[in-house]
Amino acid sequence: MRIFYDPENLPSIPNPVVTTGSFDGVHVGHKTILNRLNEIARNIGGESVLITFHPHPRKVLFPDTAGKSLLLINSQREKIELLKRAGLNNLIIFTFTPEFAHISSIDFIRNILVGRLHAKKVVIGFNHHFGHNREGNFDYLYELGQYYHFGVEEIPEQDIHNETVSSTLIRKALLEGKIQRANAYLDHLYIIIGTLQPGSDTCRQINFPTMRIAIEDENKLVPCDGVYAVSIMVRDVHYKGIVNIKNSLMPEIRNVDEIIIDIHFFEKDGFLPGDEATLFFAKRIRDELHFSNDEEMKMQLKQDYNEVNELIY
Repeated sequence: MRIFYDPENLPSIPNPVVTTGSFDGVHVGHKTILNRLNEIARNIGGESVLITFHPHPRKVLFPDTAGKSLLLINSQREKIELLKRAGLNNLIIFTFTPEFAHISSIDFIRNILVGRLHAKKVVIGFNHHFGHNREGNFDYLYELGQYYHFGVEEIPEQDIHNETVSSTLIRKALLEGKIQRANAYLDHLYIIIGTLQPGSDTCRQINFPTMRIAIEDENKLVPCDGVYAVSIMVRDVHYKGIVNIKNSLMPEIRNVDEIIIDIHFFEKDGFLPGDEATLFFAKRIRDELHFSNDEEMKMQLKQDYNEVNELIY
């Protein structure tokens, strides 16, 4: 996958098949769009293209309200990894600014989709809007496509458990600890990418050493407090593990600076502080508990260990 951070100097992309959007989560609905992009691109000897934005538009448009409390399923780093896995050919990341927000839908189509990319076809999701004040929609895009000679296709909404899949629905599931439900909507295991740091002395003293993971993106959504079964990838090797998430202040405040993420690796070698780690969340196995002594804690951790061993292969 090629990534372009400077849309002013794009190379020639053969027969571009294009979509746009934030694609937070790269969930099953997004993957349906990406699969269709790639299918069309193969049929016409072209390449798939996603135009996305950073920072998230809400951070720029509503910095003191919705943008301030914004929680995203993926950091930009995570989203890039997921888009690579989905088989996208080209990712174009526009820097979203107040000036960019004022680009009208017709200027976006005329200057970007047609002028810069020479799009052959544009594929959008159900009820997708774009341009200043979200004035552009499928009907408008179709009309302009007739004029500028590019095709337009709309992908229907995707339902799971009789609910329309959306990034909002997935965020809600994660904040409620419903990891397996969120994973069904995502069509992959929810991930956190971060940097390993030294862990808790308390756990080391009872022969259950842990490491912590630091997250760079302040808007990264972290699931609710509790204990989780995970697979951890470090240096392209997967390990079984247990993750404990707790907020050092109040559980309802999901500020990543105040959230502690402790990891217990089942293996004892192969990773060091400073290593990048990817956590793949399989299931929330229990609430955060308080123990009256070390022996109680050790007994519970052994139960957790056995449960995770059965869940993660």
